[in-house]
Amino acid sequence: MNAKIDGAISKIQLVFAVLFALLIAAQIRVQLFQAPALATNPHNPRQALLAAYRGSILASDGTVLAATQGGARAYPLGAALAQVVGYASARYGTAGLEDAYDNVLSASNVSTDPIAQFRLFVNPAQRRLQHARGATVVTTIEPDVQRVLFRRLNRYAAAAGVVLDARTGAIVALASVPSYDPDSLDELFPALRVDTSSPLLDRALQGLYPPGSTMKIVTAAAALDSGTVAPDATFYDPGYVQVGNFRIHNDEDEVTGSADFTTAFALSSNVDFAQIALKVGVPTFYAYLHAFGFGSDLGLALPASLDHVPAQGAIYSGELAQLGFGQDDLQVTPLRMAVVAATIAGGGVEPRPFLVREIRRPGGSVTAFGPGTLGRPISAETADEVTKMMVAVVKRGTGTSAAIPGITVAGKTGTATNEQGAPHSWFVAFAPAQSPRYVAAVVVEHGGYGAAVAAPIVRDVLAAALGRK
Repeated sequence: MNAKIDGAISKIQLVFAVLFALLIAAQIRVQLFQAPALATNPHNPRQALLAAYRGSILASDGTVLAATQGGARAYPLGAALAQVVGYASARYGTAGLEDAYDNVLSASNVSTDPIAQFRLFVNPAQRRLQHARGATVVTTIEPDVQRVLFRRLNRYAAAAGVVLDARTGAIVALASVPSYDPDSLDELFPALRVDTSSPLLDRALQGLYPPGSTMKIVTAAAALDSGTVAPDATFYDPGYVQVGNFRIHNDEDEVTGSADFTTAFALSSNVDFAQIALKVGVPTFYAYLHAFGFGSDLGLALPASLDHVPAQGAIYSGELAQLGFGQDDLQVTPLRMAVVAATIAGGGVEPRPFLVREIRRPGGSVTAFGPGTLGRPISAETADEVTKMMVAVVKRGTGTSAAIPGITVAGKTGTATNEQGAPHSWFVAFAPAQSPRYVAAVVVEHGGYGAAVAAPIVRDVLAAALGRK
């Protein structure tokens, strides 16, 4: 009987020994191999204990965009930059730049070196908080321009805008409305998450819209660069054109009559540009769409939607005619159209947009980021011709409301029809036209005519950027 009891006890002891060994193995695995990932996981509550040591996010001039104050994360620009800077919450994780650069912003209290982890594991007496302050992330944002862009957009229910440095591709301002107060994120988040107006969405990077007549920049560039249409070509617009089953007309059935290429562009004739797209043809048109990067990733650190480009094999004459003036099933982000305008401003070289200028780590090391290019979709001569057309838009065409006294502005209006209601209002521009410094693209959802709504916003933003407030 005693032997049976002793045997049972031995089995129980063996089970406990095995379980204890498994527990030790699991602890070693966590301590040695999973610790680095767990330490930097934004959903790890331990991050909240290290918030005081989290690095700051700064504007290009040193203005604080995000920092820890009184044990909590603070966002001085508030709603004006909410989607871009994002948030760092112990309850809801991270978003925006706070998420994209979480690994460098985060403080740490233990080394992620496996050997150091093992030493801490086998010698608990060595476990003590050894805080390493997070790095500082310096952005390309110019606060004064950002405030003007947000203030002007915030007059509307839903809108977005992007401002680039035409010389480098640096993102100077990036705004989306509706927005929210990131300082109250924990209290607001449950309501924000279900809000049908999508205040958490960064429309400048993730909103997809038909580009409307701003797409005529690409159509004109393709026609000129491919040699399909000469700069001095003339067109006739009787108010409509029948293309297969499609009857194409201008806004309010406007008739522009006979016009040269620049005038057709300045007056934004859908009829003329439908015919220009047909002359270019599907293969060439799509070759330039790809050359400009439509549908491709712009390489930004923040999440950005890919443009929706209809499959080339599904495009027939009627669809191509509509693509020529930015309709059919083409959808783009405001960032994409800003980059298109920047390509014209840059003499045909497409800049790579970037939002972070440098990362400053504790100890003095700095990682710098600078300008880059994505390609050259068109020649400098073509870019010069399209620039002249865009200048005509503001001087004597549909975009006169974007004029800035003493500065030559090159721009293009867009009024993009959609199935959900009133047209979206677009305007893209750069200034000064002769030596571009800033590029801007704005879309106002259901805003109506680009000339009436989006163009004055771009005018005010460019004026502020150029010191003509």
